[in-house]
Amino acid sequence: MSPGPRRREVPAAQESPTPDRLAIRTQGLTKRFGKQVAVDAVDLAVPRGAVFGFLGPNGSGKTTTIRVLLGLAAASGGSAEVLGHDMPGALRQVLPRVGALVEGPAFYPYLSGAANLQRLDTANREAASSTRAARVDRALERVGLSHAAGKMVRAYSLGMKQRLGIANALLSPRELLVLDEPTNGLDPQGTREVRALVRSLAAGGTTVFVSSHLLAEVEQMCTHVGVMSAGSLVAQGSLDELRQVGDARVTVQTPDLAAARLVLATLGLSVDQGDDAVTALLTTGAPEPEAIVAALVRDGVRVRGFAVTRPSLEERFVALTGEGFDIAQ
Repeated sequence: MSPGPRRREVPAAQESPTPDRLAIRTQGLTKRFGKQVAVDAVDLAVPRGAVFGFLGPNGSGKTTTIRVLLGLAAASGGSAEVLGHDMPGALRQVLPRVGALVEGPAFYPYLSGAANLQRLDTANREAASSTRAARVDRALERVGLSHAAGKMVRAYSLGMKQRLGIANALLSPRELLVLDEPTNGLDPQGTREVRALVRSLAAGGTTVFVSSHLLAEVEQMCTHVGVMSAGSLVAQGSLDELRQVGDARVTVQTPDLAAARLVLATLGLSVDQGDDAVTALLTTGAPEPEAIVAALVRDGVRVRGFAVTRPSLEERFVALTGEGFDIAQ
């Protein structure tokens, strides 16, 4: 799959975070499988303390990027830093500070949730066995599963299994949590549970990196976003910045359609006329909305309604990627 020209339409933040304030930083990160470019020169900048939504249609390169960041796959080019260290060279220093849930949790179905976590905790050579039970209890409490600690995992709902997977990632203190499609396949209740958990973890100071193809989930959970398309990062910034990108449109409701159209055209605007309103794009250099209203009134146009709107996030993402996003489960 050969990506087309990259389109970085979202400007950088007013004050870009310095490298020491970034939890994840990549420069020109590239991953090839033979002749196929799965990740193409990606420059990620994930601020510490953010809930960063890594958004893109299925097959856009999200999971491959995550696997490279976690040292599960080797990059073909470029560089990656996680928590200020080069990867994969600093795996031993970085991975104990990172929790990850990639490609879904896997547990022993006939063991309890607590027993599963205890077995998984034994794989951590730096974790003291004397405090294992306390760590497991604390992790289960953080994800709201204390009441189900003794229940066999085969009786867990999908949402409970996802939360148990996150509990495993939180057995030790983590500065960064990486979640790949954490609400995939969940019912609305399970989705709400995971969403609330992510918010609570971020409130406690953990940076959360969430990969998803669900626009609504990213919009409700995240403070920042990066948009992938065909292996390329086509947009990056805070959600507020993303909402401000794209030409605004003014809509004038008036009985004087022809006169309003003439005024807007005289102001240099590209005008469309409907049955009961006139609309125009506010491109760069266009007059301020207040000046447009003043010009309309000055020329005797009876203004019954005036609105300024921007493209929705869904429209922005479709424009960036040329593909639709799933809006809901």
